[in-house]
Amino acid sequence: MGVKEFLKSRSGLRVDNRATTSAATLTLRQSLWPLTLVTTLFFLWGFAYGLLDTLNSHFQKTLHIDRTRSAGLQAAYFGAYPLASLGYANWILRNFGYKTVFIFGLCLYGIGALCMWPAGLNQSFGGFCGATFVIGSGLGSLETAANPYLTVCGPPRYSEIRINFAQAFNAIGTVVGPVLGSYVFFTETEDDVAALQRVQWVYLAIGVFVFLLAGVFFLSNIPEVTDEDMAFQVAQTHVDEQDKPFWKQYKLFHATLAQFTYTGAQVAIAGYFINYVKDTWPGTPNATSAKYLAGAQGAFAVGRFLGSGIMKFVRARWVFLVYLSCTVAFLAASVTQTKQVGIAMLFMTLFFESVCFPTIMALGIRGLGRHYKRGSGFIVGGVCGGAVVPPILGHVADMRDNTGFAFIVPTMFMVVAWTYAVAVNFVPAYTNTVDKIGESDVGLEGQSTKDEEDVMGSHGIDESVGEKHEAIHVER
Repeated sequence: MGVKEFLKSRSGLRVDNRATTSAATLTLRQSLWPLTLVTTLFFLWGFAYGLLDTLNSHFQKTLHIDRTRSAGLQAAYFGAYPLASLGYANWILRNFGYKTVFIFGLCLYGIGALCMWPAGLNQSFGGFCGATFVIGSGLGSLETAANPYLTVCGPPRYSEIRINFAQAFNAIGTVVGPVLGSYVFFTETEDDVAALQRVQWVYLAIGVFVFLLAGVFFLSNIPEVTDEDMAFQVAQTHVDEQDKPFWKQYKLFHATLAQFTYTGAQVAIAGYFINYVKDTWPGTPNATSAKYLAGAQGAFAVGRFLGSGIMKFVRARWVFLVYLSCTVAFLAASVTQTKQVGIAMLFMTLFFESVCFPTIMALGIRGLGRHYKRGSGFIVGGVCGGAVVPPILGHVADMRDNTGFAFIVPTMFMVVAWTYAVAVNFVPAYTNTVDKIGESDVGLEGQSTKDEEDVMGSHGIDESVGEKHEAIHVER
């Protein structure tokens, strides 16, 4: 096969959302390649997020800024998310499809990583914030597509398991970021401007890798799940939620609020983890504090892998309730504890935080049908809580000169997120929708040889419309 023929065989950069394809009934085997490719993205933003938490503390000393101003990094990073998920990235997703958004987000991420170079040369905190905003725009675009894609690409019964397992690689990235920060950028005896120069080289490498990855996505077959596919999937599960106007999808907006408050609290905890250690255990070096953060992020990763496994045997909504309840309990305990006990409370907090973000995403878009792309944009947009809560925590910490006490701020926000976990388990209107789709057999039954030939490409799914689903579309 020549180059021209090879390129023609790849999936395109535009999809008709009014078309019904066979992508709504992908089996586990058929969805393996695209899910593997998308999962690589989660490590990228886990690494960027983990590195950001380390830079937050070290910039306070290196660039001589207070705790409140250092939250500008989180504000720039997460403030870009709603612009992407509710704006340009969501528009591209609805009008062009997943593949185009993946490539667009990776290119933005690469540009932002390269912008870190001049920011480091000029030792400019504003420059770092600007570059971080571009990186956040790219990652926000990727999340706008990747989170819902993992949820809907494959059998609905395993949606929470898929997204939690993929997000576990995000958690691995959050471990690597702090480790790199403590062992390479900032050592026990060196927390100076020279360390910023090492940051530049790492971001340069990230930029090059990300652009190469964008090329891989361009050359790959990415199955496109359209609005009509999702309408078909919901119709198969006898859920009538999609018949309601978008603005009456109150469960979606509750999930968005939960994502906003949960993410805000999670980001605040990780962003000020190092400050917490130094304030509650005086004399602890920055590098040692960063290693504690890496350990806590390791607990986060373990919790996510474990949670994914448990969801194979226990309803995801129950796992979510237990994990988030424990998160609230251990986080509240950390406010009054110090030294080893306080750090242990935060280790447990991060362990139980692990499954919350992806599970809110998976449960929140269930039953939306043809509204799901728009709805997923709202839930991803809730990530902007990460731009709101850290400055509040930083301000309280500056006022009281006590980061430990300031952790009462994320505790209050986490309690608000907990209300969604309660509702999705005990309010029938929530549980019925979640359980009907979760018990669906869509994508589990065997496909005929002809159907597989219609939908399978060399790695993924061809964009052609299956005859079977065309007929169902006409009946609807």
